[in-house]
Amino acid sequence: LNLSFMSSQAYFRTVELVQEPIPGSPGLSFYFRINGRPIFLKGSNWIPADSFQDRVTYDTLRLLLKSAADANMNALRVWGGGVYEQDEFYDICDEIGIMIWQDFMFACALYPTDQNYLASVRAEVLHQVRRLKSHPSIILWSGNNENEAAISTNWFSIPHAERERYIRDYLMLYVKNIREIVLNEDRSRPFIASSPTNGLESVKEGWVSQNPYDTHYGDTHFYDYNNDCWNWTMYPKTRFASEYGFQSWPSFSTIEKVSSAEDWSYVSNFSLHRQHHDSGNVQMLQEVGYHFKLPQGTDPVKRFKDTIYLTQVMQAQCTKTETEFYRASQSEIIRGEGHTMGALYWQLNDIWQAPSWASLEYGGKWKLLHYFARNFFAPLLPVAYEDQGVLYIYGVSDLHGDQKLTLRVVVHTWGSLEPVCTLAKEGVIVKAQSAVPIYKESISDVLERCRNCTRKSCVITFCLVGEDGLQSPTNHFFLSSLKDAVGLEKTQLSASVSKQDDTYIFVLQTTAIAPFVSMDVGSIKGRFSDNGFLMTEKKKVVVFYPWEPTSVEELENSLTLTSLLDVV
Repeated sequence: LNLSFMSSQAYFRTVELVQEPIPGSPGLSFYFRINGRPIFLKGSNWIPADSFQDRVTYDTLRLLLKSAADANMNALRVWGGGVYEQDEFYDICDEIGIMIWQDFMFACALYPTDQNYLASVRAEVLHQVRRLKSHPSIILWSGNNENEAAISTNWFSIPHAERERYIRDYLMLYVKNIREIVLNEDRSRPFIASSPTNGLESVKEGWVSQNPYDTHYGDTHFYDYNNDCWNWTMYPKTRFASEYGFQSWPSFSTIEKVSSAEDWSYVSNFSLHRQHHDSGNVQMLQEVGYHFKLPQGTDPVKRFKDTIYLTQVMQAQCTKTETEFYRASQSEIIRGEGHTMGALYWQLNDIWQAPSWASLEYGGKWKLLHYFARNFFAPLLPVAYEDQGVLYIYGVSDLHGDQKLTLRVVVHTWGSLEPVCTLAKEGVIVKAQSAVPIYKESISDVLERCRNCTRKSCVITFCLVGEDGLQSPTNHFFLSSLKDAVGLEKTQLSASVSKQDDTYIFVLQTTAIAPFVSMDVGSIKGRFSDNGFLMTEKKKVVVFYPWEPTSVEELENSLTLTSLLDVV
């Protein structure tokens, strides 16, 4: 029997949004149970892939979504300020296993509720639910982006006397119309009225809660561009982090395509025009300045490139700190907060060549953040943080079985590729789908044990290793700001390139420890196996996966290697 003419595919899955009491905590849980199993959602927020939708091809979508999957993401939130994506978007997500939190296209505004408008909305929602409900990748319908919060915290300065009218409009649009249609058309997946929301608690409070950012319920959006983003205590220990992030500039090769020489300065009219977030360029430099020395060189183009590099390092390190905090919080309740079960940073992709929160540049090139995401979303990961002078390491696992592993903790002085001390803790049990503490030592004990170490002169790296080749990414923990690091030397970085099957092998060599090694091959399309890494060994092998034909010679000629001490 030849069934080759059958092109449609069948998928099976169940989805539940679990909101129930948690022992030892006020409030309710907020997590997704897929096929009977609680799943920690790891991913990002999707915005339109181009300002001009007719430019968005199947290949555009596939490249961006494959990059999400390659960074260990399992979920994306289709943001309510964009577009309902084309069928191919959901086809690809179905195929490669990316779950979709689908907003309806209402965002950051007060919408009318006259009969003509409501009729238009009903037609829109009915069409979209009928078009999309057969896609198993969609696990949630969400009525809007941030409109509950907008009314609750009065973004639009509504006079108190008129507040009730706006709440009535809100209920009319999202509850009595959109929600009713969704419930009639599709009861196979949950519906929430807004994001952020307190979920069932918002419903109880009449759909507009007093504080939609309450960490004991629902999901939260969180942004803070002023405080030190390496400090985990500034982040909310929320049930579900559905939006958070930091800006950076895209690579010089991406900017170069839409600019000319007089634009290549951080304070040019071009740079100000491309920044659509108020004070965004200044905020980036402020965040960079907490931990790194700002470029002071006299060559304006080099200074611009160095600044771009530092904003990408800062964005990657800050989002890493925040995301690791969320992942490490999944199995614990501290002072009533915790059981975090989702981390979707803002944002995945970009709509044009400009500074933004994206981890994929316009055109698909990976920023350093996306390489970091591949590590901080890894299925097995050790996460470190410091609390009151004590270093804690958690074993975070999305694997379906418990693992008996060895934790390796290595301490280097900044001035030497030889470790000052190494500790191997064997028989560490990392439980399936959980985050458990696996190591605890005061920083002063670490420094004493590893003689000749101070906070400023040493750095800690660590990884989990199991049998059968199971290994986590190597993670790092800084004991001080890198602008204060003692013993860091300017390194000579070099790389040799060779071809192997359809990939290219880069063998990197360093003469000294090199923080945040960035490999850039300009406009050659493709991605590396790792980037932005802390190089603590003399040699490192990195694979380049091309997205279009290239050659060893082309890669050698295009390669730029940058590490922190190249910034002057």
